[in-house]
Amino acid sequence: MNGFADHGIDEGNFGDEKSGLTNGLRTFDAFPKTKTTYTTRSTRGGQFTVLLILTCIVLSFSELRRWYHGQETHHFSVEKGVSHDLQINIDIVVAMACQDVHINIQDASGDRIQARDVLKRDPTRWAHWIDAKGVHLLASGQGLEMEEDHVADVMGKVSGRKKFSKTPRLRTSHADACRLYGSLEGNKVQGDFHITARGHGYQEWGEHLDHRAFNFSHIVNELSFGPFYPSLLNPLDRTFATTPNHFYKFQYYLSIVPTIYSRSSTNNIFTNQYAVTEQSHLVGERSIPGVFFKFDIEPILLTVAEERGGLLALLVRIVNVVSGVLVGGGWCYQLVDWVGEVRGRRKKRKSEGMLHGRTVTEEDDE
Repeated sequence: MNGFADHGIDEGNFGDEKSGLTNGLRTFDAFPKTKTTYTTRSTRGGQFTVLLILTCIVLSFSELRRWYHGQETHHFSVEKGVSHDLQINIDIVVAMACQDVHINIQDASGDRIQARDVLKRDPTRWAHWIDAKGVHLLASGQGLEMEEDHVADVMGKVSGRKKFSKTPRLRTSHADACRLYGSLEGNKVQGDFHITARGHGYQEWGEHLDHRAFNFSHIVNELSFGPFYPSLLNPLDRTFATTPNHFYKFQYYLSIVPTIYSRSSTNNIFTNQYAVTEQSHLVGERSIPGVFFKFDIEPILLTVAEERGGLLALLVRIVNVVSGVLVGGGWCYQLVDWVGEVRGRRKKRKSEGMLHGRTVTEEDDE
């Protein structure tokens, strides 16, 4: 048909010259090719190609970033081993004089810790702490759940300082509050610690404090269990509660869950999270007012691990993304090109079918 057969040649004679081995391998080529003489390049095809390349770059970068940050998994299990000690970190400001405030800890085993002999007590001003940034009110009857911290955030926070901040100095004004802070060791069992007034709540020698001096309004700067990481925010941290009544009982019920944050087999952070429910109310003069924290340790262990896949898995995902974009983009381009051809044919027929404003008929053609 093209005249090449009369001369004993075909289209293959116009291709590139190949050696015998290369020509033999062409027999096993499973991917059909179109000769360059039969292909045309268009502006639309170039635009689609640039768009596909940008899409592949963006999605590949997203997969790389996801792989770098890893994937977090949460696993609950029964806590293995027996741990006897539990460190309690306390930083509380009470709107009473330091000599009038008593704090003690008692656990389910009957052991009592004289926390007033372990914790530091600094006279301070209530206004220094209530106006601090981030301090917020904890409403009565409100429950606070444990926040879900990411492993990377926890690793970054625990690398900072591990000391309590200093108490602001008193210059001209007198103290109207007391700051109780420090870390102490207790038994890892159910227990509670109380902040009460002098001569109330415990069997002790000494004069009872006048009831008119009771004011158990307080600010919780820090309340955590386990190693002291001041940068980690716990549910009760930076909360305050106030009352105008002298006989008022603040009660906090804490449920503690031992937690391990793990990034690798050697990079582990052990701490304790807790959820809290607050129930406070007025009490009579025959009851004991104060601030009461009751805690219970759950027999489970939460492990939050950050896992990262291998390089081979990352390569497979990137190849899948790129190939999917190319195949999907090819289908979209063919669909758009087909729609363009159909519209072009219709316009061409419409323009050829009109002659001086009237439709061309078969008689006109004859």
